[in-house]
Amino acid sequence: MARIKYFQALQNAIQSEMERDENVVLFGEDVGESGGIFSQTRGLYKQFGSCRVRDTPIAENGFVSAAVGAAMTGLRPIVEVGFEDFLTACMDPLVNQAAKLRFMLGGQVTVPMVVYTFGGGGLNAGPQHSQSFVSWFSQVPGLKVVLPATPADVFSMTKAAVRDDNPVIVLLSKKLIGSSGEVDTDKNNFDIDLESAYVTDQGDDVTLVAFGAMVIEAIEARSKLAKIGCNAEVVNGCCANPYDIATIKTSVKKTGRLAVVHEAHLPCGPGAEIIASLVEEDTSIFKLPPIRITPPFAPSPFAPNLEREYLPSGESIFRSVSSMLKRHS
Repeated sequence: MARIKYFQALQNAIQSEMERDENVVLFGEDVGESGGIFSQTRGLYKQFGSCRVRDTPIAENGFVSAAVGAAMTGLRPIVEVGFEDFLTACMDPLVNQAAKLRFMLGGQVTVPMVVYTFGGGGLNAGPQHSQSFVSWFSQVPGLKVVLPATPADVFSMTKAAVRDDNPVIVLLSKKLIGSSGEVDTDKNNFDIDLESAYVTDQGDDVTLVAFGAMVIEAIEARSKLAKIGCNAEVVNGCCANPYDIATIKTSVKKTGRLAVVHEAHLPCGPGAEIIASLVEEDTSIFKLPPIRITPPFAPSPFAPNLEREYLPSGESIFRSVSSMLKRHS
């Protein structure tokens, strides 16, 4: 085990997969000699050379399209799109090509590619560089969408994504770039189900389901709730397409109460889908109506003080859950 930073976990995962399989290639904006916008690809160009680590122009539609073709013809490309906001510039190759070609061609080809990107708030980057599009991509059959919350998540999910025969979008959190955690970096000790949620902290009074950076905030909220006698269970949702409804349902059957926290906006978000799926299957598991905790339905502000109020936090999750409990006490 080693204690490393969030961005280093990404670097280590890419490095180990490139060492393991010569068909794994990396390309994107600034991934080469400069080492990436957050130093996440530092040293890879020197180790693997310009044939396997390639800088691209600022032309997301073009290089993501190239990745689709490379994946169909035997390579396993890892593609960096610097900020999640710029996925809007490559929707066609992702949604109309990568996600659908295996179906359209009757399984004659696979499209084993990974697109990772940095999204969400936390760096005061404003409306065009702080968005979360998890709701959009979770609507697309054929795409897998994961949101790592810890360095261990980043390491294991990235490796699993590279080995998957389907296109996977890894939505990393800018807010967590400098965070640290314990990671088992043993290349031979690796086993993860890309589609499984997991419980980070046990509890029996309320279930907090969260994704990405919001997992850390949910854990903080759990500590605050404990001070008022509420023992919360935190579930790291991990994957937004497909959702692990079974793990979430097991938790809610125990607690009877549910709050879903995410950086995507409220309408049609992960919370809406999770709650609808549970209600459709069995309303009797709920002691109280479930709630969703998200940013306001407005663009992210630049000002640090406004962004702090805009994003869900440990304090705002605590207030929302406390209010839910009081309304029905």
